[in-house]
Amino acid sequence: MATRSTIMDTNSFRAEHAAALDEQTRRLTERRQEVLGGSYRLFYRKPVHLVRGQGQYLWDAEGNKYLDMYNNVASIGHAHPAVVDAVHGQMQQLNTHTRYLHERILDYTEELRTTLPEYLTAGDYKAMYMCTGSEANDLAIRVAKAYTGGTGLIATAEAYHGTSELTSSISPALGSGQPIGEHVWLLPAPDSYRTGVKDIGAWFAQKIRDAIAEMTSQGVTFAGFIADSIFSSDGVLPGTYLKEAIDAVHEAGGVFIADEVQPGFARTGEEFWGFACHGVSPDIITMGKPMGNGIPVSGLLARSEVLASFSDTIPYFSTFGGNPVSMAAAQAVLEVIRCEGLQAHALDVGAQALDSFRQLATAHENVGDVRGSGLFIGFELVRDRDTREPARDLALAMLEELRSRGVLTSVAGPHGNVLKLRPPLPFSEQDIPWATQALDESLSVLTR
Repeated sequence: MATRSTIMDTNSFRAEHAAALDEQTRRLTERRQEVLGGSYRLFYRKPVHLVRGQGQYLWDAEGNKYLDMYNNVASIGHAHPAVVDAVHGQMQQLNTHTRYLHERILDYTEELRTTLPEYLTAGDYKAMYMCTGSEANDLAIRVAKAYTGGTGLIATAEAYHGTSELTSSISPALGSGQPIGEHVWLLPAPDSYRTGVKDIGAWFAQKIRDAIAEMTSQGVTFAGFIADSIFSSDGVLPGTYLKEAIDAVHEAGGVFIADEVQPGFARTGEEFWGFACHGVSPDIITMGKPMGNGIPVSGLLARSEVLASFSDTIPYFSTFGGNPVSMAAAQAVLEVIRCEGLQAHALDVGAQALDSFRQLATAHENVGDVRGSGLFIGFELVRDRDTREPARDLALAMLEELRSRGVLTSVAGPHGNVLKLRPPLPFSEQDIPWATQALDESLSVLTR
């Protein structure tokens, strides 16, 4: 029997919950069941019927206000007027594909490259655009294979990189019903809390070397390693430990694909890009919908030499990847991040939130570890602090209790016991007491 997906099924509405719903909510769930495919999932035992968003807040059909602690897609805040105005203005003028000349895609790419860390040469990277993060990672894998001539890929044991046939084959977080690719090696995540390993960088680098050696012994040529630098689906694992591992990838002739859909665009506060916290040099950087605040846009930046192995041979065309409307949204996001100082804001407010959440451990024995970088925080729940036994059921119950207190989030990690606290970047100092009190009260109710 297939195991459930940690990112899709752990916090989902199921048919047995229908009897507890009010009539209107039940009717909506029945309509979904009737007209939409069975793969779709709803959050919560009592699904939330959202009708409006503004900044870090959401409102349901009954007028109840929620604090969004999960949505990185609306990266600069729900319904940000700068994005609304940019999209509206460009839509009134033109929206077409990239086989015609247009300045938007060029202006945006030039500005995007200025966000790369100083230790990289921005001019060495070229861009390509799509509509979803899955497409970006799919193309990145194709480029890596073309450059190396290999097929062997490395990902982590609870990674999520997309929904296409190629990207789902390196996304074990989708559950065992989704087959892993024949030439995909899955490694345990660099989790110093669970492993107890102090030098997690050296430990993980050796895992990389061992996997490459095993590939070679089986006649598989190594193509590359893909990871998001905060290992969000693996349980949110911030740090500065990846350099030795990426050096091992490059020494073996492989490509490092930095999946920045979740840690990129100022979220970690310390750097604009998550990989830069580790001081590593990606061969390909992929990005997704947070770059457009939810407008369907994605892309990649790749070292010219790496990209040429694919782009000089194979024509590539995503009909509406990089269209002027999406580029207008993406430009607005970059401008807002800079003008509103959201990177520094994420660093400052994230540190305050992390400190506030960590203080809950003094009152609640089930808080095992609280870790984070900027506005990306993992709140790990355990049955016993000494054994660190994961408290999955408690985490899932916490989600429902938090929802009743107006705080929306979900879980991550292989055991489904890590609350993934990742609000839109406008999340403020004034929101911290709401989130902290909701966590405190929820834990008190469930563990008394």
